[in-house]
Amino acid sequence: MARLSSPEGLTFLIQVPKASPVFLETDRLVLRPFTDADAPALLALDNDPEVMRYINGGRPTTAESIRERTLPRLLHDHPCTGTRGFWAAEEKTTGTFLGWFELRPLTDDDPAVVELGYRLNRAAWGSGYATEGARALVCKGFTGLGAERVTANTMAVNAGSRRVMEKAGLTFLRAYTEDWPDAIEGSEHGEVEYVLTRAEWEKRRA
Repeated sequence: MARLSSPEGLTFLIQVPKASPVFLETDRLVLRPFTDADAPALLALDNDPEVMRYINGGRPTTAESIRERTLPRLLHDHPCTGTRGFWAAEEKTTGTFLGWFELRPLTDDDPAVVELGYRLNRAAWGSGYATEGARALVCKGFTGLGAERVTANTMAVNAGSRRVMEKAGLTFLRAYTEDWPDAIEGSEHGEVEYVLTRAEWEKRRA
């Protein structure tokens, strides 16, 4: 067991998952596949209102929702890439659960377009983890997963997420609006999409 403390001072006892194959490592991060044992850590992550501010307005979630909706999505294997689209992020030196990263093909039968995403504990904000993980996944997508285009989306008012996209090499493509079944603060300003193509990425590396 391990203790996980929230920014509000709440303490959760987290069952540490058994070791699973590492998907990707950076200087400070280990990205690994999720397991069912990650459910308590995901519940704590999704019950921080600041973490979820631009996702669902900070509304709490339940253990049932994590088991029945969140985990099946995070455990899904994509045939076109031969791997999953979501990975648990741990601090390399301590094994601390930091959150997750996403690099997911938009369709199961074509790896050409992948979506980049990230959700980290508030305690991990401001340390460059999101940028570090995002850059590594972009590189992995173009060099190992057959991606031709990386896309990322967020609410227009989510300045922090937009900065990470830019630091990862993506550039602004468009602003758009979509229907929110349950509108949250800021959703009236719409969404934004950022992109990076393989050709652009290779040109910058040349």
